Amino acid sequence: MCERLVEVLKRVGKSTEIYETPGGTRVLLLAYGARILGLFARGSDKNFYWTHPELEKVESARGLYESDNWHNSGGDRTWLAPEVDIFFPDYPNTRMHRPPRQLDAADYTVTRNGEGVRMEKRMSIRFARLKQEAQLRLAKSVAPAANPLRYERDLRDQSGSAEFAGYTQRTSLEFIGSESEAKVGLWNLIQMRHGGEILVPTYFRSSPRILFGNVAPHDLIAGDHLIRFRIRGPGEHKISIRAAATTGRAGYLYASGGQWALVIRNFFVNPSGEYVDVPKDDTEDLGYAVQAVNVNSGLGSFCELEYHVPALEGNSAWSQCEDTSQVWAFRGSREIIQAVARRLLSSEV
Repeated sequence: MCERLVEVLKRVGKSTEIYETPGGTRVLLLAYGARILGLFARGSDKNFYWTHPELEKVESARGLYESDNWHNSGGDRTWLAPEVDIFFPDYPNTRMHRPPRQLDAADYTVTRNGEGVRMEKRMSIRFARLKQEAQLRLAKSVAPAANPLRYERDLRDQSGSAEFAGYTQRTSLEFIGSESEAKVGLWNLIQMRHGGEILVPTYFRSSPRILFGNVAPHDLIAGDHLIRFRIRGPGEHKISIRAAATTGRAGYLYASGGQWALVIRNFFVNPSGEYVDVPKDDTEDLGYAVQAVNVNSGLGSFCELEYHVPALEGNSAWSQCEDTSQVWAFRGSREIIQAVARRLLSSEV
């Protein structure tokens, strides 16, 4: 799949880079939109991530990128929050939702160094509520991430029989030029195939806020220390979870042919920070760090596992930041993958 995807993208004028870690993980990067489009374990051509079905053929891929629609290639992307300011250009009118092309549909500069691969772009972003533009520099890079279970002796024999892929992602953001009144935060999202279950460990029982869609009660379960969001209903649904409740890990468990797969994002949560992404109908409801989306509609069939980074303030000393996270992905028998989930996420899995 990796080679075919690279060939299709090349033929429609989209440049890619393949980064291989010392442990054998292959990471496919797409300069267009700064996407991490593929994640592959050593010796495997099976992608842990969802990519748009239109990328399977040259003709349909060209049609996707030449259209006026959202150029949603898939994979792991970096957006900016708050959504109400940056993606709703006419806010408080919310009829138009439009990802800024300079953020999501433009080429980033790609460089390689001794550790990994870096993608970077300078851009002008408009904030709807302020009616102002700010100049920003966004960069993201990938580097190795070792198997977090490599020293767990009681689980090593089991987890060692599972495929593993992992990388470290560093994203940075800074205001450049004149001062701005805007507050803006990094927003990292992974898209994966439909039909699994998002698992979010919590320090205490916490009820997610439903941002849109009618989520069936049996598809969203908040336990004492784990939120489960089943990705199976039709339509589009999104939930949001508070920073104070979240532990800094979230995962997606799904069947993968005759096997099971688990993708985990490990990230830093700072409840003292300003998490500025808000519901579009309640812009005073701040403090959400983790979000999850179920999409089974005309946009496609996938899920999104998302986390936010505390915001920068253009007119303060906090005008630049760097965030570091890891992605750990496992594939194997259901028994082994559930054992991994219980160790790295929650005993309630």
